[in-house]
Amino acid sequence: MLFAAIDKTGVRPLLALGLLAAGLSGCALRPAPDTFDLSAQPVVTFDSQKALRSQLLVPTPSAIQVLNNRGIVVRLGGAELRYLAGAQWSDQLPVVIQAQLVAGLENTGLFSGVGMPGQGLAIDYQVVVEVREFAIDAAGPGSANVELSVKLLDDRTGVVRAQRLFKASVPVSAAASSNVLVGALDDAFSKVQSEIVSWIAATL
Repeated sequence: MLFAAIDKTGVRPLLALGLLAAGLSGCALRPAPDTFDLSAQPVVTFDSQKALRSQLLVPTPSAIQVLNNRGIVVRLGGAELRYLAGAQWSDQLPVVIQAQLVAGLENTGLFSGVGMPGQGLAIDYQVVVEVREFAIDAAGPGSANVELSVKLLDDRTGVVRAQRLFKASVPVSAAASSNVLVGALDDAFSKVQSEIVSWIAATL
């Protein structure tokens, strides 16, 4: 399995220019990276009598820079991080997560409105998400790990109604193909997403 380094430093300007000139002719031959999306959109069934009038806003989740881009993070052990070579998310990772959370909440049929900033909703609660982890752990037996911190924020008062940390881990070999590795991350996210949707419905 090939990994692309996250941080490339220490190249002197003249050497960098030479490498750039030498590499321009080969850029057209470089294959485009495989692009992946999160497919998890669980339809959670609830009693129709529980239907809520609340409207929810899901802002773009926050994340540290290494997770706030299109790269698929691989942890090699210790403090070393790489991106999965030849692979990328369909958009910035927080944006992909945001879209799937909106879809999952809409699929419950419980809320009078679920949307993103700029869609003109009269908001009751914000679903504030922080991406703590979304990566392949290549150390030891290997796993795909997802960790999201979620707060339910009353939009009128600014008071946090509830907060919780959601985690999921799916075993996967770091030597597997990109499809398998991303599939494991998708499975882990699906578990977390289902728990988040059920928790919000139960809390409100």
